[in-house]
Amino acid sequence: MSIRGTKPLFNWGLSLRNSRHLVPLFQNSVGSFGHSAVNGPYGWTKSVETESQTRRNFQARIGMKSGRTTTSNTEQETAAAPKSTQDIMPKTTMKNVMMGKNKAAAAATEEELLRQHDASKQERFEKLQQINVTQSNPEQERDNEAAYFNKSDGQILDDLETGVIPQHQLETLIGNTERAVKLRRMYFAGQVGGTQGHDAMSNLPYEHYNYDEVFGVNCENVVGYVQLPVGVVGPLTVDGKPYYIPLATTEGCLIASAQRGAKAISTLGANSVILNDGMTRGPVMEMPNAKECARFKEWLEKEENYDKVCQIFNSTSRFGRIQSIKVAIAGRKMFLRFKCRTGDAMGMNMISKGVTKVLQFLSDTFPQLRLLSVSGNYCTDKKPSAINWIEGRGKSVVVDAVIPKDVVKTVLKTNVNDLVKLNVDKNLIGSAMAGSIGGFNAHSANLVAALYIACGQDPAQVVESSTCITLMEKTDEGDLYISVSMPSIEVGSIGGGTNLKAQQACLKMLGVQGANPEEPGKNAQQLARLVGSIVMCGELSLMSALASNDLVKAHMNLNRKNAQQLA
Repeated sequence: MSIRGTKPLFNWGLSLRNSRHLVPLFQNSVGSFGHSAVNGPYGWTKSVETESQTRRNFQARIGMKSGRTTTSNTEQETAAAPKSTQDIMPKTTMKNVMMGKNKAAAAATEEELLRQHDASKQERFEKLQQINVTQSNPEQERDNEAAYFNKSDGQILDDLETGVIPQHQLETLIGNTERAVKLRRMYFAGQVGGTQGHDAMSNLPYEHYNYDEVFGVNCENVVGYVQLPVGVVGPLTVDGKPYYIPLATTEGCLIASAQRGAKAISTLGANSVILNDGMTRGPVMEMPNAKECARFKEWLEKEENYDKVCQIFNSTSRFGRIQSIKVAIAGRKMFLRFKCRTGDAMGMNMISKGVTKVLQFLSDTFPQLRLLSVSGNYCTDKKPSAINWIEGRGKSVVVDAVIPKDVVKTVLKTNVNDLVKLNVDKNLIGSAMAGSIGGFNAHSANLVAALYIACGQDPAQVVESSTCITLMEKTDEGDLYISVSMPSIEVGSIGGGTNLKAQQACLKMLGVQGANPEEPGKNAQQLARLVGSIVMCGELSLMSALASNDLVKAHMNLNRKNAQQLA
């Protein structure tokens, strides 16, 4: 314990509403009770009565029933206040008011307290307005940042609770991202209340993380991070080169199963091809009638007009290039599907920027044209769709391999005939019976999600990226031919989550981190090839486990700890 003593901390804690932040503070590894968990001493006492404090004082003094215990907090909090409601009314008057014998005095007291409340509320409003104004003034913003940097944690938490500052501005006001995360944890733990709040926060780690990388790029209102184990599958031979694939997952047996598939496939190796590469964006627009829509479509399909639109789009990026524009009409609504190359980026922001500029040009050319949304679900992003399945989105990849029949028997513990038949019955007929769109596979999404999380991709795009058809055939030599066709793998080696150090490490394992300076787009394409390859490993192994009826047994062995291990 700090030799500074506990009195500063005592004053700090009691200055907060019901001391809600005190327990979370102890839960956050405070090593010195006399100092802030982040910076500076706690020695601070409130000098201005807050709105909730005023309300509690008012309720206690006019005899109103309150659902919260206010007496002890009121006495503690008003001890350091420059002027309290006790100074406003004599004790005899207070007694009469609380007994209900002096209604006039009660009314006067209520009016005075409400006046103080309004004044305090106005003061906080003006302070908040001042903070908002400084966001556009660099010099004032630096002064404001310095002022909050020098404030104690208790002062900042009180400003958060009274609404003087919004919690999403903590990083900007304090200028220290880790301290902002700690304060936000205390604040939200207090908001949740009880053991639920501080227990949740104490089990959510926040230390040893570079929040400077995250702030303003990847996440807002940060209170910590979630830990996920990362395993490796490999070597997996693809196009003659061995790879080690990082997968982030909490599903036991997944990586072990994929490892078995990689071992079988690497006997002869897998081959991959990129059939298409183009990200899409599909805005929706409106014309007065269907005839005007048809006229617009005819205009856009003329070569000189199409070239003009491409020129405008291409001027917004070094790498973004239009490949095609598809127009669909429903009544007087028009849907344009822009398909573009985006280099090594996944490309949603890049293409949206270019499409926005094109739409401005089209609006000037067609005054009757009205933009309804830059995204009209004709893209289609983060949703299953037939158009992605048929025409593709992102990278369209096919990976195939031949597995010798003896490897099928010794490594996969099944036979070629059973695998081929099961694939037809399950992945083809079964999926057709379910009315699946792009779901003609065993568990493609499992591997796509694990690799996406490890490598900083957008997890929501697993929806369309995992669409896949798995095919198996028996060759003339009696071996197994397997392929996976995935028309809409959406990946990038730069931007988004790929800027974080851990995710960059996983991309470096694959040799695709960052932009390819010699061939822009090659790293992202190679990543897509590896997505298809690891999916094929998972498909082969799971289908083998199902064919040999070993799936449940494998999960029980690898997913469950027996009683002796738990003891």
